[in-house]
Amino acid sequence: MRSLIDIVDFSLEEVEELIQVACDIDAHPEKYAEACKGKKLATLFFEPSTRTRLSFEAAMYELGGNVIGFSEAGSSSASKGESVADTAKVISCYADIIAMRHPLEGAPLVASRNATVPVINAGDGGHLHPTQTLTDLLTIHREKGRIDNLTVGFCGDLKYGRTVHSLISALSRYQNVKIVLISPKELAIPDYVKSDVMDLNGMCYEEIESLEKALPELDILYMTRIQRERFDDLETYERLKDSYILTAEKMRDAKADMCILHPLPRVNEISVEIDSDPRACYFRQVLNGKLIRMALILKLLAEKDREEDRDEGEELSSFVCKNPRCITSTEQELNQKFRSVELKERVYRCIYCEKDAVHKEEI
Repeated sequence: MRSLIDIVDFSLEEVEELIQVACDIDAHPEKYAEACKGKKLATLFFEPSTRTRLSFEAAMYELGGNVIGFSEAGSSSASKGESVADTAKVISCYADIIAMRHPLEGAPLVASRNATVPVINAGDGGHLHPTQTLTDLLTIHREKGRIDNLTVGFCGDLKYGRTVHSLISALSRYQNVKIVLISPKELAIPDYVKSDVMDLNGMCYEEIESLEKALPELDILYMTRIQRERFDDLETYERLKDSYILTAEKMRDAKADMCILHPLPRVNEISVEIDSDPRACYFRQVLNGKLIRMALILKLLAEKDREEDRDEGEELSSFVCKNPRCITSTEQELNQKFRSVELKERVYRCIYCEKDAVHKEEI
């Protein structure tokens, strides 16, 4: 069954196809008004969301389909202890396609392996958010006319920012894209993103703590909020939450055609005075999110019976995933599986959360 769990599940050509369809939907909405008539989308949101959930729902309704689902874990059978695997099997009996958001990393992958309908990862913990990435790519394409030959700055929470991780993976497939990583040391990009994505693909990147120093060279500035819900230590959050605030004064040093993106919600990292700046693209980005999700729903329903080509991983009795945010930490019936990665030495990574596995002798 074809699903979208990670942005790299789709080829570059498929991403370009989605972008073109999204643009056509915007130009000719009447062509698609009944494209999903008689179809149902299930939105399974185990974690709060406004934009992503409503974007999926609006997308399905504008395609002529219907929506069922829930907006919090407490209103689902998860509150009774039902596993993600069982939830996916049950919902497959009710809907034609599933969009799932879950606080645990790897949950949508588990769902996709148990559902009999396509599953879309609508965000899993601090791991991935591929439909936001498609939104971002469509926005860059529409604002800049290209996605290659750009300098892209990511600012804020790069450690837990799943939108950042997914977009960097996507940009690694385009030519001559330079990445500037702007964050405090405590919220730096995870090592596996650097080694498995940027280093592996020969991307040019730099890490810097000063937004002011980075601004003049950027074509795209991708701002993120410091996410309170990802912190176990509230004291650390309070210390870091105001690390970066983009103001009109700081924007004086930016390029006249620089684009400001933000996955939203915004707290205070972008001053409201920026909203009237033509370089502020984040509300246009919201509209693009609905358009690209319409294109994605059409694609997955059309390819419902196509098999996925994913790394199934292997069971290794001597290794274990110790990430407390991984889906394997709660669904004990899951067999932990790992994939090998050749870096300076061979390492094994959990296929669900992509964190390094730990040898049992080291515990």
